[in-house]
Amino acid sequence: MSGPLREYFAHVDGFDAYPYGSNEIRNFLTFPYEVGSHDWVITNPPFRIAEDFVARALSVARKGVAILARTVFLESVGRYERVFRNAPPALFAQFCERVPMVKGRVDPKASTATGYGWFVWDLEAKEQATKVVWIPPCRRNLERDGDYQVSCLSKAAIPS
Repeated sequence: MSGPLREYFAHVDGFDAYPYGSNEIRNFLTFPYEVGSHDWVITNPPFRIAEDFVARALSVARKGVAILARTVFLESVGRYERVFRNAPPALFAQFCERVPMVKGRVDPKASTATGYGWFVWDLEAKEQATKVVWIPPCRRNLERDGDYQVSCLSKAAIPS
């Protein structure tokens, strides 16, 4: 994710939890980031600790937070009470087509039954209502041949 972001932003700090091959290894939840030290936090956190990522990101970011997560992140009374009731995202953008996620590697032929969307908190917005939009089919138009020529480690080298 940090590679494409670097195409649009002057400075991107990219980190991974595991040695995927393109970023420094760093634990976002325990690294001593200063409050408000970054304009944006944009990430695809592990689902089981995504709530912790949102809470941490909301303190680290000055302008906004964007989390790519499974659509079911919207669900659950507990998550509503812990996250969405007091800090609803400004935008939820649902992918119309399925976005395949394959741990530790990029696979142009992968498929999935899981839906994903972007949860975006605009920390400078005054309105609290969440806008819902759909991301139309776009994968074929946005992917480039070079996107899949990434040097990645074998599955055996990636911790579970």
